[in-house]
Amino acid sequence: MYKFIKNLLKKRTQFFNAEEDNPMKKFLIVGLGNIGEKYENTRHNIGFKVLEHFAKKEDVTFETQKLGDLATYKLKGRTFIFLKPNTFMNLSGKAVLYWLTKEKIPLENLLVITDDLNLAFGTIRLKTKGSDGGHNGLKDIQAKLNTTKYNRFRFGISDAFSKGRQIDYVLGEWNDDEKDKLPERLDKSVELIKSFVLAGVNNTMNAFNGK
Repeated sequence: MYKFIKNLLKKRTQFFNAEEDNPMKKFLIVGLGNIGEKYENTRHNIGFKVLEHFAKKEDVTFETQKLGDLATYKLKGRTFIFLKPNTFMNLSGKAVLYWLTKEKIPLENLLVITDDLNLAFGTIRLKTKGSDGGHNGLKDIQAKLNTTKYNRFRFGISDAFSKGRQIDYVLGEWNDDEKDKLPERLDKSVELIKSFVLAGVNNTMNAFNGK
């Protein structure tokens, strides 16, 4: 009888370990941005901002590891691995590829959060593929992964800048009106990320795109 119970417990332990190691239950959520205090509240850093908002709401702490700051969050049997690359925006792909490989996470479980000039401020849109749209962070990720078919969460920052002022605009800080509206948009972004992991990309696109 003792041997039977021991074997049963052993099998249960193996089952739980297999659940924890199941790559389909792990997701890499990458927020794009630039490290350093001067970039902290810029439009270009919305990827960092979204992950930091999520971490604050759920009492999750980031730790500096190889190629970035990482945090882990678990919900309903799924593991969210949050990554803020410390390679600067233009070399984001190096960190993404490293952590995808290290954690054995399938490409379909990757979500990259980025700013988008082509969307009105606060508009959120999830896509499963697409071009880099001139975004240097996405350009490097595409080059390192050798594909344009990966999930990206585009957060609109609008294109309210005069000709030749694009760099100043994306590296500029939010105006007062945007600051007032940002908390609600960040809450909605957290909901989108949870939906992506729990309900899947197609259901999430239907529920959140343009909202």
